[in-house]
Amino acid sequence: MPLDLTGKLLIAMPGMGDPRFDHSVVYMCAHTDEGAMGLIINKPVSDVTVTDLMKQLEVDVEDGAVNMGMQVCFGGPVEQGRGFVLHSPDYLSRIQTLEVDESFSMTSTMDILEDLARGQGPKQALLMLGYSGWGEGQLENEITRNGWLTCAASPKLVFDVPESEKWEAALKSIGVDPISLSAVAGHA
Repeated sequence: MPLDLTGKLLIAMPGMGDPRFDHSVVYMCAHTDEGAMGLIINKPVSDVTVTDLMKQLEVDVEDGAVNMGMQVCFGGPVEQGRGFVLHSPDYLSRIQTLEVDESFSMTSTMDILEDLARGQGPKQALLMLGYSGWGEGQLENEITRNGWLTCAASPKLVFDVPESEKWEAALKSIGVDPISLSAVAGHA
């Protein structure tokens, strides 16, 4: 496979055509010949807090164990009722963790929430509801039609930059000024 975006970021171009991905930054957890899977890392879910999520799942939280200010994000339009945690590689689930690369892992099992609630989870984490998925060749086609730019993913950009600033920060990381972007692109 000539294009492997596993561990990279997708940056939505203006005018890509799908409002669910408007100004999105997507961390790519997997990209193979069969398709791709990623998590939008900059779209907070306004009506769901970590506290709400823990209560709904009946997870007891120890005092100060979880940063209750942590945003729950919209990870994408697929399986929106399912939770995903993108995190630093210092944590391995007892059940299953996908080690994406040396800087990032992803866990979607209940034990990571329980461990976060006990203060035994990863040092850095983002919680998402749903994921973004592409079928065979779909993502490559969207990139060819100028729907996405790509860039390297750094823990600082993913975990430390506020959600509202990630799109612009991702563009700047590849030398692109957001003001100079056009919703219309051409091919030479």
